[in-house]
Amino acid sequence: MDDKAVEKIVRLSKDPVHIRNICTSAHIDHGKTTFSDNLIAGAGMMSQETAGRQLVLDFKPDEQARGITIDAANVSMVHNLEGQDYLINLIDTPGHVDFGGDVTRAMRAIDGTILLVDSVESVMPQTETVLRQALRERVRPCLFINKVDRLIRELKLTPEQMQERFLKIITQVNKLISNLAETEYKDKWLVDVNNGSVCFGSAFHRWALSIPYMKASGLSFRDVIETYSDAPGQDERIKALAKKAPLHRVVLNMSIAHHPNPKQAQAYRIPKLWHGDVESEAGKSLVSCDPNGPVVFVCTKIVIDKNAGEVAVGRLFSGTVSQGQDLTLIGGKKPVRAQQVFVSNGPKREQVEEIAAGNVIGLVGLKGVFSGETASSDSGIEPFEAIKHIFEPVVTKAIEAKRPSDLPKLVEVLRQVSKEDPTLVVEINEETGENLISGMGELHLEVIENRIFTEKGVEVKTSQPIVVFRETITKASPEFEGKSPNKHNKFYMKVEPMPAQYSELIKRGEISSTLRLKKKEEEIWSKLEAAGMESKLTRKLKDIFNGNMLFDITKGQVYGGEVIEMVMDAFEDVMKFGPLAREPCVNVVVYLADMKLHEDAIHRGPAQVLPAVRESVRGAMLNGGPVLFEPLQVMQIDAPLDYMGAISKLIQNRRGQLLEMTQEGEMISIKSKLPVAETFGLTSDLRSATEGRGSFSVIDQLFEKLPFELQEKMAGQIRQRKGLKLVEGVAMPSRGEEAQ
Repeated sequence: MDDKAVEKIVRLSKDPVHIRNICTSAHIDHGKTTFSDNLIAGAGMMSQETAGRQLVLDFKPDEQARGITIDAANVSMVHNLEGQDYLINLIDTPGHVDFGGDVTRAMRAIDGTILLVDSVESVMPQTETVLRQALRERVRPCLFINKVDRLIRELKLTPEQMQERFLKIITQVNKLISNLAETEYKDKWLVDVNNGSVCFGSAFHRWALSIPYMKASGLSFRDVIETYSDAPGQDERIKALAKKAPLHRVVLNMSIAHHPNPKQAQAYRIPKLWHGDVESEAGKSLVSCDPNGPVVFVCTKIVIDKNAGEVAVGRLFSGTVSQGQDLTLIGGKKPVRAQQVFVSNGPKREQVEEIAAGNVIGLVGLKGVFSGETASSDSGIEPFEAIKHIFEPVVTKAIEAKRPSDLPKLVEVLRQVSKEDPTLVVEINEETGENLISGMGELHLEVIENRIFTEKGVEVKTSQPIVVFRETITKASPEFEGKSPNKHNKFYMKVEPMPAQYSELIKRGEISSTLRLKKKEEEIWSKLEAAGMESKLTRKLKDIFNGNMLFDITKGQVYGGEVIEMVMDAFEDVMKFGPLAREPCVNVVVYLADMKLHEDAIHRGPAQVLPAVRESVRGAMLNGGPVLFEPLQVMQIDAPLDYMGAISKLIQNRRGQLLEMTQEGEMISIKSKLPVAETFGLTSDLRSATEGRGSFSVIDQLFEKLPFELQEKMAGQIRQRKGLKLVEGVAMPSRGEEAQ
């Protein structure tokens, strides 16, 4: 990027009206990175000739080898529309379900997304997932129908049939938007061919059209079909079409017309993403994207740079951040200094003196920052809501260094990797020396292992993949008494399964899945009441942790306020490590029914309260019919019709269920539900069953009860793997009570 371009970016970054923060999102292999290349080429940052093949934003070696995008890369560029310059901050995101966490985090930093759909494959499961993530963060979608050349070359469609195909895709996308969007945006955000919020074209051949552009330039479908006719000179005609209707111009014109600028977007996004007081000084500054307000920066990604160290990439929602400025990490509660401020250009970073609110930027020097962390010049500000991914990590592997001398380095590298990719859960047990990594699927963990070796230089070996189960209960339990070690404090707890309508609220993200209720949470109360909970009971809700709830229904407790924090700690502890096999608990409602406390504060400290509450909750759960739930994935398998028998046999052999089958022409699409434990090696089995012509994608993930005959066997296997023994029916580490 030359100095002029950097100067232009800095000048435009001060004017939020001329900024658009956007990202690409789509199903895997629908052409996002090739599409982004075109936009970058249009901005004059790389050669027009190599666009679409260079894959500027897939700059890591493993991305180029696999031909898929794994990380979200970002770039800032300038686009001119009707004599005015606009600054476009673009993030290219992955489409593969295992890397969906990167998409979720990118959505926090931007205000509009360009949804790409392959014109031949049309709307696919991952299209729905990325759209759901966008609408959950109140990000406005526009539609780009890609690979139109395939409709003409391969399917040989007439202009009328092409229009039918486009209308079908647009209707499918609009149906998804009206199903997934919040009520006030259901109609406002639908895409419409006539107003130009839909474009179609070919990213590989670098051309695009939209109705407004066709009217302005006089081009029509006929011209496109003639371009791809079999007459000689086709390559020249394609190049000529790309000059007449360059993709970057058509798409960025659409983005500028239909995506909101940061000032407009923050007015409706902040109340959803930030739970502070909108009327406070910081609140007003955030809603209006005020460059003169306090600095509020949300980190959405951490990139480890060999020279600069940790670069925190994210969105500046308020204020102006300059080099050397002192900030506070709100979650980590510690002071840091922004040593350098960057704008991005794919793998390169350009340093600038200062940058104003409404931009996607990189900061160096924020020690200890993590994805989703809020950094601000106002240390008392409320942090932004945690960035929540739709799926949870369900596959775990134990990882160890090949050479014992590399062990300290491996621990350091794992910490780094979990910062770079927060959807990866890393558990480092320094006592036993066992390190566990949990991810979204086999490919996710494979890529992480590969990167530890190639980028960080540590040779590792890993165990076979293990599946993470969940524990829950099937019936309400009677009250159970837990005594403190000194026998002076008693706690009475009871548990019951969480009604489906409440767990739905948490799953949809309307209620945070982990939250300690400190103040009047009117919004949460009213949502629970709407779902059927008595208003008296909603006021007693104290803690939500990983989708479990704790209610305090005690009456007239004098010292209750002093111990309630400890009760919450103990509750969270049991929800993290359940009684059957120390697996996480899900959908459990715990009631603190009564407690008898010693009047002397010294006799009711943490050493007394925590074991008593833990014993009480575990005892109640063992009386509530505890069971193991296993993770299942709902998958869509696409293959030619002839292989239907082979596929259904494959699914049934893996304890799977067929949900529905739809046939389109010679292809069949099968929706099925498979236990994650049975999906290892599915890719190669599916290839051999369909002679390489079948593919699958994950639509949803859920937990269901493990079949009764496998319950005891599975719990025993998990306990054996973890080295646990049963103490009065509760799984405990063999080295003493509660060693964690």
